[in-house]
Amino acid sequence: MPAARSQELPSWMRSGFTLPNRLYDAGLGWLLGRRFLRLHHTGRRSGRTFQVVLEVVRYDRRSGEATVISGFGRDADWFRNVVAGGPVAVDFGHGPRPAVYRVLDRDEAQRAYASYEGRNVLIGPLVRWTLTKLLGWRYDGSPEARRRMVEELPLVAVRPALPDQTHDFVRVDPFRASDTHKT
Repeated sequence: MPAARSQELPSWMRSGFTLPNRLYDAGLGWLLGRRFLRLHHTGRRSGRTFQVVLEVVRYDRRSGEATVISGFGRDADWFRNVVAGGPVAVDFGHGPRPAVYRVLDRDEAQRAYASYEGRNVLIGPLVRWTLTKLLGWRYDGSPEARRRMVEELPLVAVRPALPDQTHDFVRVDPFRASDTHKT
């Protein structure tokens, strides 16, 4: 079963997902620290710039790389725009910076999400309930469920680009050999 679309979620849940966006819109995104980021991406057909606020499931202080999950799966507009190769910028509340990205392979995605679950034991029941709603099947946090989840909800690592980096380097999405994305 494919991941849920946002319009299929209860209205209260959709509203809750928009709260971090409102903080960024008000110039208060910095209050969220490294727990969330705002990803700026370019529409694959329109060429317009869009933003989405995503929860960070892993952050590497040395490289500045943040890993996020596509809660609406491979059909999420932001994910499709990113893998289509348009420019990407990342914002932790201090303004957007050009970024590079990569889609995590299955093993790295499972490790990253297992680590996230281990660091967030207190909210584990809420996370499992939310994933159950997004996935359309019962997510119980087991290794088998996690393996299935990362196949349906890809994890993407983004980090600020170095001055000499462009988004001309193409990699193959490890889950779809026919898809390419820039890193």
